[in-house]
Amino acid sequence: MARGAREVRGRRLRGIAPVVPVVVPVVVPVLLAIADAVLVNKLEMALELGVSMAAAAALLLRRRFPLLVFLGTLPGLYIGYIWFAPMIALYTLAGRRPGRARLGICAVLLIAAHVFPYPISDFELAEYRDNTLTLIDACVTAAAPIALGLLVRTRQELASRVADLTRSRQREDQLLAERITTTERARLAREMHDVVAHQVSLISLQAGAVQVSTADEAARVGARTIRELSVRTLEELRHMVGVLRANGGDTEEARDLAPQPGLAELPRLIEMSALDVTYEGCAGYEEGAAGSASGAKTVERAAFRTVQEALTNVRKHAPGARVRVRVDPVDTALRVEIRNGPADASATAPALPGGGHGLVGLRERAQSLGGTLEARPTSDGGFVVRAELPYGRGSRTERSS
Repeated sequence: MARGAREVRGRRLRGIAPVVPVVVPVVVPVLLAIADAVLVNKLEMALELGVSMAAAAALLLRRRFPLLVFLGTLPGLYIGYIWFAPMIALYTLAGRRPGRARLGICAVLLIAAHVFPYPISDFELAEYRDNTLTLIDACVTAAAPIALGLLVRTRQELASRVADLTRSRQREDQLLAERITTTERARLAREMHDVVAHQVSLISLQAGAVQVSTADEAARVGARTIRELSVRTLEELRHMVGVLRANGGDTEEARDLAPQPGLAELPRLIEMSALDVTYEGCAGYEEGAAGSASGAKTVERAAFRTVQEALTNVRKHAPGARVRVRVDPVDTALRVEIRNGPADASATAPALPGGGHGLVGLRERAQSLGGTLEARPTSDGGFVVRAELPYGRGSRTERSS
């Protein structure tokens, strides 16, 4: 029973919640204007109280007809001496119809309704001091709601522009991330061309050797067919790479078609980085012993790019930090870990450009190989990048082939 009652009460509250932000801004000004009319005018003052109540009721339409509502509240100010209704109407007019001429004329009308008494015959022109004070009071009464309304409108416009800029920036970041991912996939495709071309070339050479050495005519014909298919495959690969080269549009993309470095070049990369790096490498990989494993060359290139990007990030974001690079074979995968400590406060960060998408490409490369990449800050204020790249039977490339 108690639980059911709570659920019913919760549904009622949820139903009321969306209505509150809509009703409150409409009803509260009307209630303030009614209270102002009742406090200023006595109940026996029928005319004054009537026009004041009419001005308060007109505020219900102030958002749809701000100018007409303001003009409708002026008799309440002139006859009934109320303030809230015309000031709220003028604030709404400034926020929704901010024309200079319109606001100027409305301000003059409010000042006139405030300065001149009802009836007009009670106006004493010789009372300079009282008239001056009343005029100053009227000017402040007219200027305050206009200034507040314009301020609120300007704030809303700025908030809208900031929201548009934020959405535009998010779309730009998304497009840039997609471009980085696409570029990385194209680079992987060009690298796979080197691997496939090498293997097909070996097949073609073996087929040529069989064609020359065998005495079996059927074997010779089969070897000739294999060699022709290998040559045709190489021609198609070269054509596809030529298309990629043409779409690159610059020499840097063309240089990506060159053979990519492996783990044997890591010591030289670390030496050229000018960082305090401790390298714990795997000798077998450095000497190319894993080159016979399927997909090992691709894994070596991915590991090299991971270390290269991580060292670049250390130079940009943690200058002077100590770095440890570790490369270990784990079962059928290669684990690469780059861990750096906090930045040295005395070191000067180089002014290197960066879009914040280097890790996106590395993660895409690792996932394309069936591996994972983790990048996170450490508890000591440093950063760690850890990738596990499967090779041999564990690689996605071999599973799909």
